[in-house]
Amino acid sequence: MVSMWCPGPGPGSVEDDLISYVAGQVARYKKVRRVEFTDFVPRSATGKILRRELRARERSSTAP
Repeated sequence: MVSMWCPGPGPGSVEDDLISYVAGQVARYKKVRRVEFTDFVPRSATGKILRRELRARERSSTAP
């Protein structure tokens, strides 16, 4: 059986809805703590996600 997530109608946070959905689907230690939406995911020429660029972006956005 495949379970799909869809944001509910009306006011509410999509992030909170997504976090609560994942919490019901996975083990407690795998729960999502934070959700961040982005328009662009950096990829290499072979199509792999460049995690080092995502980490650098995260560090630069949280820097004081």
